[in-house]
Amino acid sequence: MRKIVCAVLALCLAASMAACAGNTTSGSSTASDSSVTSETSVSQEETSSDVASEDTDSQSSEEGSEASGEVLSYEEYMAAELDSEVTIQAYVQAKQSWWEDKATVYLQDQDGGYFAYGMACSEEDYEKLTEGTLIQVTGFKSEWSGEIEIMDGSFTFVEDGDTFVAEPLDVTEMLGTDELESHQNEKVSFKGLTVEASTDANNNEAAFLYNDNGSGADGDDLYFNVSYNGQTYTFTVESYLCDNTTEVYKAVTALEVGQTIDCEGFLYWYEGVNPHITSVTVAE
Repeated sequence: MRKIVCAVLALCLAASMAACAGNTTSGSSTASDSSVTSETSVSQEETSSDVASEDTDSQSSEEGSEASGEVLSYEEYMAAELDSEVTIQAYVQAKQSWWEDKATVYLQDQDGGYFAYGMACSEEDYEKLTEGTLIQVTGFKSEWSGEIEIMDGSFTFVEDGDTFVAEPLDVTEMLGTDELESHQNEKVSFKGLTVEASTDANNNEAAFLYNDNGSGADGDDLYFNVSYNGQTYTFTVESYLCDNTTEVYKAVTALEVGQTIDCEGFLYWYEGVNPHITSVTVAE
């Protein structure tokens, strides 16, 4: 019985030793694997960190490049896709309005005109946007009812920039042609136009209307019709650009049907030619 017990004990002891030996080997292997895994993880983390750092540096570089904006020529600006971000340099020709830190201005360079609508601008800077001042504008090229403009833009003054005030381009003979639209937003002039009757919402005729249907009053936009070579066009005195204290506003409210007039203004576009007029002279 004791032999049997001893044999059993011996067998148990042998099994126990074998188990210990197996556990020792397994533990050593696990520790080694853990070390390799740890080193691999560290290496992967360092590699990922380096790649992330490089990506961040690259992204920052790209963002910085985009922020600076490549200045486009007028031709490149006109060729740019709608809704794309654009950067241009041009000279202030007229300020239309300022409201809640946003300005709307007419700009022009030696090659063409621009209309910057709702450009971020403090009231202090708005006062500095004098005629001829060179600025750099970055915004999005957009179209509204045919009018090509720069929207949601921001600007900076070009330090030591020169000045430029455009002379009005006589586009009278371009009326009714496709060529006229290529001068959109430029400072232009029209010669020898005939004042035609405008009709309000109640079919009353007059030489001009307050608003496009006659629903307005003194201080609102003025609309008046003119003809040339048998075609009639609607011109506008934009009240934000030229209010009721200006000479042009007073001149238009004094017009008579049948008069011959010369006009100057900016070649705005709304469902066709719709100039914002800044000067009207009745022919002698």
